[in-house]
Amino acid sequence: MDKAYLCRMQSLPSRLLEDAVNEMASLPGIGRKTALRLVLNLLRRTPDEVSQFANSFLLLRQGIHYCSECFNISDTTICSICADKTRDRGLLCVVEDVRDVLAIENTRQYRGLYHVLGGIISPMDGIGPADLEIESLISKVAQQQPTELIMALSATMEGDTTNFYLYRKLKDYPVKVSTLARGVAIGDELAYADELTLGRSILNRTPFENSMQR
Repeated sequence: MDKAYLCRMQSLPSRLLEDAVNEMASLPGIGRKTALRLVLNLLRRTPDEVSQFANSFLLLRQGIHYCSECFNISDTTICSICADKTRDRGLLCVVEDVRDVLAIENTRQYRGLYHVLGGIISPMDGIGPADLEIESLISKVAQQQPTELIMALSATMEGDTTNFYLYRKLKDYPVKVSTLARGVAIGDELAYADELTLGRSILNRTPFENSMQR
């Protein structure tokens, strides 16, 4: 970005405009240039449209729940997936966050339940096992005794570290532990895998022990 543009961005003609741009630019992946374009677009809308836009986020923040069973985002205490009696309760798919639930659901190849960890182990980012929904996962396996646990974490170093940690924690429980087939390329985040590849990776999942031998 050239210096002239940066100078113009630093001297916006309105303090209200600058504050709005700063707030918009605080979102991940949104630079100040894009933030300015979005804010100017909002200014071209009617007051009712802007009010509806803002209220949708306020209602989201105030009314959102995390499912008490799987920790997925939900409008109610129990999410629609956990409440669905037609789901296979012997299958439990462990994912990093809600984006992965959406990605797997879009494949239409999985009919089990989920457990959302809320992240993956990443010492560089200061995220350890205690920061994630790992103990609740262990308790769920012990109490509900699923027949298979599918570790569907991203094929990154952090994802593999988390997979191995979970495998060690679960090794004394009578549950089959599997992982996605490597149709998902190493280094890829699960949420960005295409539906066909992800669906095949779920269907062709392999015992976790096999992945440790590669």
